[in-house]
Amino acid sequence: MSDAIRRRAKDLFAQHRSRERFAPFGGTHALPDLATAYAVQESYVALRRAYEGSAIAGWKIGLTSQRMQALLGIDSPIAGAILDSQVIASGASIARADYVHLGLETEIAARLGRDLPAAGAPYTRDSVAAAVEAVCAAIELVDDRAADYAVTDIGSLVADNSWNEGVVLGEFRREWPDLGGVIARVLRDGEEIDRGSGADVLGHPFEPLTWLANHLAARGQGLRAGDIVSTGSIATTRFPDAPETCRFVVEGIGDVTLVVR
Repeated sequence: MSDAIRRRAKDLFAQHRSRERFAPFGGTHALPDLATAYAVQESYVALRRAYEGSAIAGWKIGLTSQRMQALLGIDSPIAGAILDSQVIASGASIARADYVHLGLETEIAARLGRDLPAAGAPYTRDSVAAAVEAVCAAIELVDDRAADYAVTDIGSLVADNSWNEGVVLGEFRREWPDLGGVIARVLRDGEEIDRGSGADVLGHPFEPLTWLANHLAARGQGLRAGDIVSTGSIATTRFPDAPETCRFVVEGIGDVTLVVR
């Protein structure tokens, strides 16, 4: 790992500690490619793990719609690590004040029942699906730190762990319907405000999961039994500006609830 990558990771860590607004890497600090961005992410996550005494519990997948990929100039999803210190059970309460700019993404999460090592790549959707032990409704917590999307570049976003700040999990189910056809509803304080389907995530939530398995394999890494993967937002990301109770209901799977103070 180069000194330049370590410096960028330390800069990110310091920005989070001081709650600074998100600032893309630019000028002489610009990231030359996505491989470098993921190297910075790995170093930054290692700093957080050491500081918190945490471990990687799984992965988030972002940019799983063509519209969002076009907005940020990329033709694939992105990934970030989920730390075990940030895995939250349904019904929990969090404070907006603990984040610079809290966002909620409503997703289907998968838990792996066996390893998908780098040596097994390339993976297909069928081979990845066979490794999934259970699924649940989930709410991913993101913090874009009040980013200016007009100047945000994909490399800087990836380096900042793809903005993941945790995941809220419903009850895992070991049996589930066809995830490409399930209808999912987002409720705020009991009122439905959005809905979508599993097909809104690249046609099926296991498509981005397959991408993740191959993405990690290309970096010499793999998915492990027990890993939790948040497969991408079914509805548009929301940034609550007042206290609320968010409930996400996925037919045939269950629901997850989060209280935002």
